[in-house]
Amino acid sequence: MNSQTLTVGDLQLSLRRSTRRKTLQITVERDGALILSSPPDVDEQTLREFVTEKTFWIYSRLAEKERLQRAIPTKEYVDGEGFLYLGRSYRLKLVDEQAVPLKLTAGRFRLLRSELPRAREHFIRWYSEHARDWLAVRVKSHQARMEVTPVGVRVQDLGYRWGSCGKGAVLYFHWKTILLPKHIAEYVVVHEMVHLLEPHHTPEFWLRLERAMPNYGQRKAWLAEHGIEVEGV
Repeated sequence: MNSQTLTVGDLQLSLRRSTRRKTLQITVERDGALILSSPPDVDEQTLREFVTEKTFWIYSRLAEKERLQRAIPTKEYVDGEGFLYLGRSYRLKLVDEQAVPLKLTAGRFRLLRSELPRAREHFIRWYSEHARDWLAVRVKSHQARMEVTPVGVRVQDLGYRWGSCGKGAVLYFHWKTILLPKHIAEYVVVHEMVHLLEPHHTPEFWLRLERAMPNYGQRKAWLAEHGIEVEGV
C-alpha cells in the first residue's frame, strides 16, 4: 500500500492505495484529517469526481467534529472537577499530604496540591500505567480464542487513533482508551487484535471481527459518535 496527497478545492486528502481494496472510501478521522482509500488502478480524475460528489458529506462531518470539539470544556485542576476512568467520572480532591502525586481512592482522584504545576503530566502517567495493565489483561483473555499471539502491549499518545497494530505483532493503544467505558475499550482491543490477522479493513477483517465480537457494530457506532467527546486532561 502506498500513500500520497490529493487536493480537491480546499480539501486535502491522504490518498491510500491498496491492492486489497475494491471500492473508494473517504474517512474523516477524529482530528479532522481526511483519508481517501482506493484500489491501486483508479485514475486521478475518477478520484477527484468521487471527492467532489462527497463534498457536502465531508463538510458536514467536519462541521460536526468542530462543533463537538468546541463543546469539550478545558480541564481545570480544582476540587470537584471530574476525570474519566473506564467510563465513570471521578471528582478531583486536592490534598496537602500523600505518598504519591496522584491516586484514585475512595471514589476520588487525589492530587497533591504541591504538584498542581505538573497535574496534567501526572494524570497522563497515571492513565498510561493503568491502561497498560488493564489492556494487557483484556488482550490475554482474548488471544487463545482468537488464535493470535501479540508479543506486547504498548500505551502512548497515538494522536487521532485509538489503537494501532505495529510491526512484530506489537499492539499500541492510546492512553485515552482507559477513559472509555469498559465495553468500548474492549472493542478497541479486539479490533486491533483482528489486525494481527487482517492488516486492512477488508470484508474478511469485518467478518473476523464479527466472529470475535458479534455485537461489535453497536460498540463501533458508539465510538464513532461519542469517542471525540471523551475528555482528556
